[in-house]
Amino acid sequence: MLIKRPKSSEIVLASDITPQAVYQERRAFIAKMAAGAVAGGAIWEMANREAFAQGAAAKLAAKRNPAYAILETATPFKDATTYNNFYEFGLDKDEPAQSAGRLKTRPWTVQIEGEVKKPMTLDIDALLKLAPLEERIYRLRCVEGWSMVIPWVGYSLSELIKKVEPTGNAKFVEFISLADPKQMPGVGSRVLNWPYVEGLRIDEAMHPLALLGLGMYGQTLPNQNGAPVRLVVPWKYGFKSAKSIVKIRFVKEQPRTAWNVSAPAEYGFYSNVNPNVDHPRWSQATERRIGEDGFFTKKRKTLMYNGYPEVASLYAGLDLKKNF
Repeated sequence: MLIKRPKSSEIVLASDITPQAVYQERRAFIAKMAAGAVAGGAIWEMANREAFAQGAAAKLAAKRNPAYAILETATPFKDATTYNNFYEFGLDKDEPAQSAGRLKTRPWTVQIEGEVKKPMTLDIDALLKLAPLEERIYRLRCVEGWSMVIPWVGYSLSELIKKVEPTGNAKFVEFISLADPKQMPGVGSRVLNWPYVEGLRIDEAMHPLALLGLGMYGQTLPNQNGAPVRLVVPWKYGFKSAKSIVKIRFVKEQPRTAWNVSAPAEYGFYSNVNPNVDHPRWSQATERRIGEDGFFTKKRKTLMYNGYPEVASLYAGLDLKKNF
């Protein structure tokens, strides 16, 4: 039997997946097609150096970590790189791939400050060399009701945290993304207060599943997927995984995160994948896998913590309906 695979824009109705703040202020963005990410790598051959200089993605040498390799089919690269939420480059799913090519990912530095003994500023090369790169196949579940399976490249965020030595006052980690209107046309939108800010409790950030993402599918991150460095927190909804990070701050108080400030009734600070807690405007009990499921295909059942039960101990005694 032949199964028609719909275009990404046909997968679900816009009214079903688009946050209210977005469809209240829909704006058009016209830009060039993405030229590919330029992030560099810790180890590359001369061909990759040339590709890097020309603005193409470079291969990354990373061993697959079997402890983080789920037995599910990876989302096709084309789908994973053309169906994105990255509002700095546009509000529709196809706009980041169209307009993110203008993002300059070198030089790039990440400033690490706040409640740490060793504040530092690291460039992308230093980040690539900070710990051995691993390939980890993670599920990614979006609050809008769709999901992907992506082979990420990076290492546990805890590797970076240990380098800067947080003080006893560090209770949360705040992640701040680039907000440059010259490179990011979506920053002109009023849908969010820029820059994009996300945060984790320090124990969440130290969990080995929390990944500092530097690549995907064996190469450097495409711009539309958060180049050159992003967060990947697989047990939380996708918007928790901040993209194009330029600053990491260790703080005493819970950060005021972008979506929680914009729509606190819809986007809680914790944002753990919990099928038993509905979004105010739709159910979270099921999901649609991008690149695999058609419009009329039965949805998948959403798994608690997105199928990562090993994080449950982080929330022992916490009311997950109140702290959604």
